[in-house]
Amino acid sequence: MIPRDAEKQLAILAKTFKAIAVTGARQVGKTTLVKSVFPDKPYVSLENPDTRNFALEDPRGFLNRYKEGVILDEVQRVPHLFSYLQEILDSSKDKGKFILTGSNNFLLQESISQSLAGRVGYLTLAPFSIGELQRVSLLPEDDDALLFKGMFPPIYDQDIPSALWCRNYIHTYVERDVRQMLAIGNLYLFERFLKILAGRNAQELNMSAIAVEAGVDGKTVQSWMSVLAAAHLVYLVKPYYRNFNKTIIKRPKVYFCDSSLVCSLLGITDASQVQTHPLRGSLFESMVMIELLKNNLNHGRGQEWYYWRTKAGHEIDAVRDSGNQTTAIEIKSSQTIHREYLSGLERWAELSSLNHNFLLYAGSEKQIRSNGIEVMNWREFIFQDK
Repeated sequence: MIPRDAEKQLAILAKTFKAIAVTGARQVGKTTLVKSVFPDKPYVSLENPDTRNFALEDPRGFLNRYKEGVILDEVQRVPHLFSYLQEILDSSKDKGKFILTGSNNFLLQESISQSLAGRVGYLTLAPFSIGELQRVSLLPEDDDALLFKGMFPPIYDQDIPSALWCRNYIHTYVERDVRQMLAIGNLYLFERFLKILAGRNAQELNMSAIAVEAGVDGKTVQSWMSVLAAAHLVYLVKPYYRNFNKTIIKRPKVYFCDSSLVCSLLGITDASQVQTHPLRGSLFESMVMIELLKNNLNHGRGQEWYYWRTKAGHEIDAVRDSGNQTTAIEIKSSQTIHREYLSGLERWAELSSLNHNFLLYAGSEKQIRSNGIEVMNWREFIFQDK
């Protein structure tokens, strides 16, 4: 098993809250993580039909079997179980008694907010981080190979070819989770929507334009986006609203949780195709942005990252406001530094008077410019951003 960065945060939550909810996309390692951190707790999967029927038909009897606590996997499959959990938690002072996992954050959060609000600590798990892969010598050195292979655990744990795994993952997700969440009669339209969205990865989310291209109405696209976000397949990064400039863009940017899924949806079948693909820049930006988000999530800091763009075209890919320090980052896939790469950061510094600014790129040269902008390889920054 590859040790996860989130283990420490999960242990902290278990000493603070009576129950813990671990969410994340399917196949990111939620079950493996909770079993590792809580090896003495019994494990129950509510994906099992017999177990699920027991919990549905006799929830009190089901929970009475686990008076000392239990790991309940895919707990959103039995939402009315939460009312009975509330009674148990309120009568106990024990911390970390129940560990709840779920890949459908919408159903899980809805159930928790109705019955267990204030009693549950949250952890969102993403695919492997580059730090986790680096520590076990599995991190591809070539950026294009990493973009294509992605970081989903089964690709590394089970040595499954990335292209094959992603095709089946997308098919399984559409058949299982989408049917569970939405009454979609024509799954072809949803699959078409996914491919269109992959072409807009790392771009502003213009739902009206996507609706026109997909051949559906705007409300449908909004509903489908909610499902993708709830399943943690995409992250929506909001614009930074601090009033340095009133003429800012207000739409979020959309990022798929892993570059391998984008490659699959774009029809990329080999790592060699990534290097010359017209969307390589957005793939690279997405990978780096997701790594920044992973660092935050694994350490219990929430998303916290934003982007900044003015209507005049000045842009910063990533902005983090941590209260005592604001960090601004521009992301470029090139191995060579070009003067124009710095223009957005320079405009940002001029308007904000903030100077913790970075250009992350694929090259190896490290620089500190006279205006304070630090230039470094993206991996080096991710490794030190703890």
